[in-house]
Amino acid sequence: MAMTGGTAAALPMSNHTRERVTVAKLTLENFYSTLLTQHEEREMRQKKLEKAMEEEGLPDEEKVMRRSQHARKETEFLRLKRTRLGLDDFESLKVIGRGAFGEVRLVQKKDTGHIYAMKILRKADMLEKEQVAHIRAERDILVEADGAWVVKMFYSFQDKRNLYLIMEFLPGGDMMTLLMKKDTLSEEATQFYIAETVLAIDSIHQLGFIHRDIKPDNLLLDSRGHVKLSDFGLCTGLKKAHRTEFYRNLTHNPPSDFSFQNMNSKRKAETWKKNRRQLAYSTVGTPDYIAPEVFMQTGYNKLCDWWSLGVIMYEMLIGYPPFCSETPQETYRKVMNWKETLVFPPEVPISERAKDLILRYCTDAENRIGAVSVEEIKSHPFFESVDWEHIRERPAAISIEIKSIDDTSNFDDFPESDILQPANATEPDFKSKDWVFLNYTYKRFEGLTQRGTIPTYMKAGKA
Repeated sequence: MAMTGGTAAALPMSNHTRERVTVAKLTLENFYSTLLTQHEEREMRQKKLEKAMEEEGLPDEEKVMRRSQHARKETEFLRLKRTRLGLDDFESLKVIGRGAFGEVRLVQKKDTGHIYAMKILRKADMLEKEQVAHIRAERDILVEADGAWVVKMFYSFQDKRNLYLIMEFLPGGDMMTLLMKKDTLSEEATQFYIAETVLAIDSIHQLGFIHRDIKPDNLLLDSRGHVKLSDFGLCTGLKKAHRTEFYRNLTHNPPSDFSFQNMNSKRKAETWKKNRRQLAYSTVGTPDYIAPEVFMQTGYNKLCDWWSLGVIMYEMLIGYPPFCSETPQETYRKVMNWKETLVFPPEVPISERAKDLILRYCTDAENRIGAVSVEEIKSHPFFESVDWEHIRERPAAISIEIKSIDDTSNFDDFPESDILQPANATEPDFKSKDWVFLNYTYKRFEGLTQRGTIPTYMKAGKA
């Protein structure tokens, strides 16, 4: 090593060495972080048990028995956490969703018989389209957000080709499908769904997350017809849809939207619904629900989610979103010029309360409802009769018919694909890049300790 003035000159580090140092650093950080998290979670479960026993007023001998059962569960959880979970542990039943970077399948876990939704994401696409950070965010949010308003994730794992998220299967389908079946929703039904979505969005805001992609496709319905949020990793290609330059780059002279503008509300709704599925499954996605400040590079905050909710509320009551157009560029232009383009068709009846709430959601961020707190939204006259404390226990506005725990009648039919086929020799091996997916694996306590029993959320939909 060359000496310069008594000190060793630093040799340039190769990319290979730099990458190995990064991997070692991440591995150590993840190892100790995971140990700490597991210890905290174990203590939290113990406290939860003690609290529940106190509330039930159990005698001491019953408490001893419960603690012993819990200890056995914790031991089993540690043992099961060490077992390697993979594709062979699940039987694929049907494709129930498809996005730009992968698909969602209905699967059954072979040892327990439990039904799940398996989200499969191709590593090649994640790396190529720089989605790794967003997929990591989705996994982290699903691990952290363990409440009634977010789709529950039970396991995550990976192989050479794909990443896998094993999530609860919600047989009610999504809001997009429901809106396509109905012309419009009544104000009563709209109140119910928007109120539940307010609570769902607020629950993730409280954890410090911004969803950024609130749209009907990402509002799922459980077996009782209640709302749950999904798609935090923006699996259907949010990146392009959120970039101003994308709309500039598509074409310098976007086609005229004249024919669309001259349609009445009924024709507009029909045209929107006809093209809606294609939009949902495209790489680009749709800018219809995105707040104007998200497009601008000046920064945005959690209030962008409330704008999106206003757009959804408009669509529920009118039959199509306020800025829908024949091209994404024209939609983008309308969103940016919302002061002129956000109008209500005179032929569709809508109450002043509903109109006021939509206009309070779809306005400048600093004046937007929710800027002060979520209580500002809850106290709006449109929600006057809502029982916020018990809304999830009450019957849903539209009941869902479920014939069995693996009923997929509320989902579209998709052709089979080769996403689960073993990788062939000619495919690039992403092993060298696998460090970016480090610590992706996750196993939930409830998922591993409820062997042989069907979870309560599935029982509700059993015929």
